[in-house]
Amino acid sequence: MNNSFGKRFTELRKNKKMTQEEVAEKLGVSPQAVSKWENDISYPDVTLLLEIAQMFDTTVDFLLGKENVAETLLIPEEKRKDPNLILLKIRVSTQDGDKVKVNIPLAIAKILIASDNSNFTFGDKSISLKDIDFEQLLSMIDQGVIGKLVELETAEGDIVEIYVE
Repeated sequence: MNNSFGKRFTELRKNKKMTQEEVAEKLGVSPQAVSKWENDISYPDVTLLLEIAQMFDTTVDFLLGKENVAETLLIPEEKRKDPNLILLKIRVSTQDGDKVKVNIPLAIAKILIASDNSNFTFGDKSISLKDIDFEQLLSMIDQGVIGKLVELETAEGDIVEIYVE
């Protein structure tokens, strides 16, 4: 996509089939302000960026020029790491604000997965990972998939993410 804020903004607006007037009304600004944004004459107030991103189903990072990077990649066989050097990373963010980061070498993760224990305790929080097909994850890793493999939100609002690096 184009580099300037105005070009990104214009393309996002047109993709949503919105007029400058409709965008202006939604954001509480004048149509002239929207026109200036699209022509890179001025920029929206920083307090509007999140609202603009939500309106266009994108991120503030993207609006400001950071290109989207895939969270998950397929690595060609000749560029894959030695499996003994790969880490399985589990990130837990609880509703209570606790954050837990666990890095497990893949070889040890395979042993834990083979033990068929689907409950993990992080601090004083027990998280069930029974709905995650770890055999499928291992198969994906063997095929060269890296990055974020799982993002799970529990009924209590806890978030579990599993990465391979």
